Amino acid sequence: MVNQEKTADFIHKPVLAGELISRLEIQPGGHYLDATLGAGGHSRLMLAAAPDVRVTAIDRDEMAIAVAKKNLAEYSSQVEFWHGNFAAYDYTHQQFDGIIADLGVSSGQLEIAERGFSFRNTGPLDMRMDSRQSLTAADIVNYWDEEQLADIFYHYGEERLARQMARRIVQKRPFNTTTELAEVIARSMPRRYRHSRTHPATRFFQALRIAVNEEISSLETFLANAPNALKCGARIGVISFHSLEDRLVKYAMRDSEILEVLTKKPVRPKGEELAENNRSRSAKLRIAQRLSP
Repeated sequence: MVNQEKTADFIHKPVLAGELISRLEIQPGGHYLDATLGAGGHSRLMLAAAPDVRVTAIDRDEMAIAVAKKNLAEYSSQVEFWHGNFAAYDYTHQQFDGIIADLGVSSGQLEIAERGFSFRNTGPLDMRMDSRQSLTAADIVNYWDEEQLADIFYHYGEERLARQMARRIVQKRPFNTTTELAEVIARSMPRRYRHSRTHPATRFFQALRIAVNEEISSLETFLANAPNALKCGARIGVISFHSLEDRLVKYAMRDSEILEVLTKKPVRPKGEELAENNRSRSAKLRIAQRLSP
């Protein structure tokens, strides 16, 4: 059950929105897939871009869908909502006139302490995008062995001190809250890392979130299956926020036999957007087009 009071706190400003929508070339009467709905910002722009546009909207987060339904109420007859992982969607051959995916974590997820995504506010070690699943960040931190922790910190956080910090976490557990874990990580890091512009726990929290939600394997499945659902000449646009995601998107588009890459270099946010939304600084947009058979 979605907490209606908390949905008011769920805000997500779409990143690279103008660049994405203009390059998608929205057609009147077209059917588009928003594979990562969030609060509905990108879907709204697609629906407003041309007459009689239809959108199939996917999100793993029940709270996001509840918020998006309110935000897209005026287009309710044109939107079909699907609650689940975009990797599990049944992609029908040549189904869509365009597909988009914004892989970023919503501001609402980060800022609602009870979701446990961020160490900036005290909350439970949760990090589940889909509350129906059982595995949480607390399960990983408190019960996975040292080698497993080191592996996810190294592979998903690209953290050079993965083994050292995994050992420290095992020594100090159990952990109950986000701030407890973040404080131990910060105190345990070598002095030269403590005064970086980025909090010492950032990469570790990223790694835990990716592991909890199986983000890498889900993205790999999506990138393998979603292009098959594009009509000939239709486009797919993916916005990534860290190098792990961007590499997967780059090579999946480049190596696909049915896609032509339209962005030799990723599209990045420009000055005005960067000034208005600091979280957009790491965003990269890549676009590809379905080739004719």
